[in-house]
Amino acid sequence: MRIGLLFNGQGSQKAGMGQDLYDQSPVFAQYIDQASTILGYDLVQVFNDDSKISQTKWAQPAIVAFDSALAATLKDAGVANVVAALGLSLGEYPALVANGMLTFDQAIALVKDRGAYMQEVGDKNPGKMVAVLDDNQDMIVATIEKMQREGLAVYAANFNTFSQLVIGGEALAVDQAVQVLTIDGVKKIVPLPVSGAFHTPLLKEAANKMADRLSAESIGAGDYPVYSNTTKKVFTADTLKHTLEKQIVSPTYFADCLKNMVDEQKVDTLIEIGPGVTLSKFARKIVSKEITRYSVTDWATFEKVVAQLKEEG
Repeated sequence: MRIGLLFNGQGSQKAGMGQDLYDQSPVFAQYIDQASTILGYDLVQVFNDDSKISQTKWAQPAIVAFDSALAATLKDAGVANVVAALGLSLGEYPALVANGMLTFDQAIALVKDRGAYMQEVGDKNPGKMVAVLDDNQDMIVATIEKMQREGLAVYAANFNTFSQLVIGGEALAVDQAVQVLTIDGVKKIVPLPVSGAFHTPLLKEAANKMADRLSAESIGAGDYPVYSNTTKKVFTADTLKHTLEKQIVSPTYFADCLKNMVDEQKVDTLIEIGPGVTLSKFARKIVSKEITRYSVTDWATFEKVVAQLKEEG
């Protein structure tokens, strides 16, 4: 068995997440309590606060702590044979904790500031994002680029699968893009519940602040490869800081990254870690159906997946 880990990013969070894991797993609880100490507030209370968990500055540390704690809990339960990892956007931070390039304490402190920077920029300059479901991504990108040349602030933001592309930017520009794409024959476009145009140049101020914040950080070697959404390649110690800075304003290429990870690292089993199951759904559309897929979101799925892996191992 060759396992690839998939880490949830922002948008996967929901009120009540993690409570059963906190109650049942001493390892998970230890990590969450440690994160609470670093953050200066009770993270379990944030997990259960519907208002806070939906806001960027609270959600980002909560998701990174949840994902990291759950990965550590799986490792403690004997889940081994991990050969690579991939996180969606924010999910890269817990992936880098899992492979040892970042420490848990370091990641929580970094993401506390990252979330605050992005919340501030989003509040000052609200944006809009929509998911465009269509196989012809070349046409969508060409349309967006044409609108950019016309002076409109709309951008390709997330290449989630080869048939789902999220676009973002200023609200009026995104609305205009939706009109054009609908005329061009796109049948399904879904607005996303976000406060900012993530992974677009509208977040440049946050990226600049993150560059300064990362500058003095030390980076570990890493036990196994973690693939970058930004570069489609494996993170290296030399380029990690620059890549995490650029990540905030650059498109994510999850589909290409997942395909590269599975092909290059000979992954035959994927385990999604986090409060959501979206990445497993993406994976079903990106890689071979012969790849075994699991999602661990709570205590029940944790127990089930650990038991299944022990049977197969």
